[in-house]
Amino acid sequence: MGGPSREGRWPKTVEAAHAGGAPDPAAATAGAAARGGVRLGRPPLTERRKAATRLEIAREAVRLFADRGVAATTAEEIAAAAGISQRTLWRYTSSKELCVRPLLTYALDFVIALMRSWPRDRPLVEAVVGTPSSHPVASADADADALRDLVLLTRTEPGLRAVWLQVHHDAEPAFAAVIAERTGHGSDDLEPRVQATLLNGALRIAVEQWAWSPDAQPASLSRTIHRALGIARSGLSD
Repeated sequence: MGGPSREGRWPKTVEAAHAGGAPDPAAATAGAAARGGVRLGRPPLTERRKAATRLEIAREAVRLFADRGVAATTAEEIAAAAGISQRTLWRYTSSKELCVRPLLTYALDFVIALMRSWPRDRPLVEAVVGTPSSHPVASADADADALRDLVLLTRTEPGLRAVWLQVHHDAEPAFAAVIAERTGHGSDDLEPRVQATLLNGALRIAVEQWAWSPDAQPASLSRTIHRALGIARSGLSD
């Protein structure tokens, strides 16, 4: 998943996490736990509720930012839109810009969790193309639209751009750790780090390319990611 398999192909799990619609926030929570070496199973109800609340805050923040801009949007307005108090909002995030982080991390967390849980006797390239989601298609499409709005905003809102880049920066060691675990390398070895960087960069650029396209549709995200992974797999030009 984090790089070319021993057969020289990229696994398709990454596409599934981005293109199969919005993964369950509970799965994202499990993925975040996996990064810290905690359990990989289904999180407790309270954690799932917190994950769902974080994602709802992110959706509403993006909606308001897209409509008004970051500077003109207050924390109080984000909290009201999400149906929580401002005091509760600050328990979930430390700044307006960071409200959007769950919308960017939940798919990456899902991928990392799936990578970690994939059977050790099966190559990552065999990872399932799609994973059933508890969300209806309409919700998945809505989250894809919110993701596009957010990535578009990163072009003009430096604070959101910083969050976008930080999310991918934080994901890279987690990808490298999973690759190293599966290949017998150390997580700081060159091979898993380079493979993780290729994977991470391909994902980031693919989502940006998709979001910046004038005719971006939820279904086209999968094709863009697939193309980006193919380019990364082929390596540098001669």
